[in-house]
Amino acid sequence: MIKLKRFKFNGYNYNLLQKIIPDSNNEIKIRFATSKDIAEVIAINYKTLPEHYSNSFFMELLLDSPETFIVAENNNRIIGYIMCRIEYGFSILKRMSLARKGHIVSFAVLEEYRAKGIGKKLVEQAMDGMKIKKCNESYLEVRTDNQAAIILYENLGYSKIATLNTYYKDGKNAFLMSVKLNKEN
Repeated sequence: MIKLKRFKFNGYNYNLLQKIIPDSNNEIKIRFATSKDIAEVIAINYKTLPEHYSNSFFMELLLDSPETFIVAENNNRIIGYIMCRIEYGFSILKRMSLARKGHIVSFAVLEEYRAKGIGKKLVEQAMDGMKIKKCNESYLEVRTDNQAAIILYENLGYSKIATLNTYYKDGKNAFLMSVKLNKEN
């Protein structure tokens, strides 16, 4: 089920999609994050991921690109999130071209809520936000041993572009993955 809420932000009209994912007992909402969600998002980040950021970084990304900072909520509790940064620079997909890019910086779903389609909905909503921000492409880094995430990204059209050796602090490698958002360019 999808509920629409109309609102105006930064001079643009938006239809805020509150995507409802039926769960066995509850409904899970996919919605834009607010500043009130940041503490729960940081807690999920610390619980589920080895990479951590300063509290101010989360708030900076929320303020910079609220269209691409999305949370999943169950019974008024945040259970997952995705946060992205909008960048302008050399294209990952087209050599020697400039592009507006949506960078998936951090993405996590609590373990007990995985494999229910929540992660897919979070990424899809973030990609929609990137399109609103006029991004031509999206990219991310993912651990080479995170098969579930790699499959999810590939199912959403992302391709492996390169291997980034010793990308993470613990020395693990990452795949750089990217997808074209604007099919005309």
